[in-house]
Amino acid sequence: MSVYAIGLNHTTAPVALREQFAFAAHELADGLAQLKERLNAEVALLSTCNRTELYLAPSVSPIASANANVHSHSHILSHALDSLSQLKKVPAALLRSHSYQLHSTQPVRHAYRVASGLDSMVLGEPQILGQLKQAVRSAQDAGTLGTSLQHLFQQSFSVAKAVRTQTGVGAASVSMAAAAVRLAQRIFGDLSQRSVLMIGAGEMIELCATHFAGHKPQTLTIANRTVARGQALADDLGKHGHTAQVIALSQVPDALGHYDIVISCTASTLPIIGLGVVQRALAYKASKHQQQTTMMVDLAVPRDIEPEVGKLGDVYLYTVDDLGRVVQEGRESRSAAVAQAEQMIDEKVADFVRWQASRRAVPVIQALQHHAQNIRQSELDKALKQLSTGADAAHVLAQLSQQLTQKLLHGSLAMSQQLATDPTIDDAVLQQLQHSYQVKRL
Repeated sequence: MSVYAIGLNHTTAPVALREQFAFAAHELADGLAQLKERLNAEVALLSTCNRTELYLAPSVSPIASANANVHSHSHILSHALDSLSQLKKVPAALLRSHSYQLHSTQPVRHAYRVASGLDSMVLGEPQILGQLKQAVRSAQDAGTLGTSLQHLFQQSFSVAKAVRTQTGVGAASVSMAAAAVRLAQRIFGDLSQRSVLMIGAGEMIELCATHFAGHKPQTLTIANRTVARGQALADDLGKHGHTAQVIALSQVPDALGHYDIVISCTASTLPIIGLGVVQRALAYKASKHQQQTTMMVDLAVPRDIEPEVGKLGDVYLYTVDDLGRVVQEGRESRSAAVAQAEQMIDEKVADFVRWQASRRAVPVIQALQHHAQNIRQSELDKALKQLSTGADAAHVLAQLSQQLTQKLLHGSLAMSQQLATDPTIDDAVLQQLQHSYQVKRL
């Protein structure tokens, strides 16, 4: 069964388009079910702030003819692209112009590179592996994962582990959190006199909070829809000697004017900070004769902060793509490690291709086994019936073995004759077949 993939990421599509194809956690099950039905295929969806990717393994593989095979690949990918576009109510032409469409060994190599952090905005970052594992769990829970995709992703996890432990791809990588700190220092210099607001309590906010806490800001506050979860993050920071306050997400509009730096990364499908809220925050700062310069970092996709906020003169608004340009620094220094990782991936892709090839024989093997069992049972029943009437046992056994031999060999003999008269079959194939049937003396 062939594997395909379509997707868009930080290198092919702007954040404004990526957010239109983002899947919130509560949307995944229904989205997967619809795609499985429309495509008649195993499906899995990977949706992060930097990418949305659909992996599929159709129930019916493309037919063997070379020209038809190309047509089939094109048809399957086009159908998948149209289905994803319809699901998200976005014109297919827009997705097509910003997406990659992969078939043959390309989806395998791509999945391995994604899992290993080679396709990430932050080279070697480990978060993507956890996100990919969650995508697999979601597909399993939705009942849309089958043998082909299960094997693909399990192998990708193994490849990622090998790349991480045997190469230096992930060494000294500049994370998005570290990039946010770097930008803040460019704007404010010393951060010890700055107040920082973290909106959300997920993994990215946890990383950002840890990085900013290390610079001992004047105040560090965590705002989250679930206050208990925000408090858990604050308690964890406290274990490392950092103090953090906690407020409810609903308090953010009134509290925004008290902060110099705002980092937001929630799972909201709509912006939670609008232009009017930020304007009121700046007006409050002005009334208190405070510095109005505010740095805001929106790491969410879909975005948490309305893009118009960036047009305000006193606001430095950065998106996940802006931070991506910062983290590119230092990639060149790890080119040797990347080359080593790519070589490892090449070898593992070859292993997957061999596994796929072996799967082609499974239906034939199953049919042969079923056929042989039917013949065995039929001849055994005849022999037992003859023995029950008092027939000579030696004669019955000889007849049984003769009938089994003739009937089991009938298909193989017919196939051998067909192969021998087929001019497209190389003599080496026939010699190998002959060798496999030679009796080996013990």
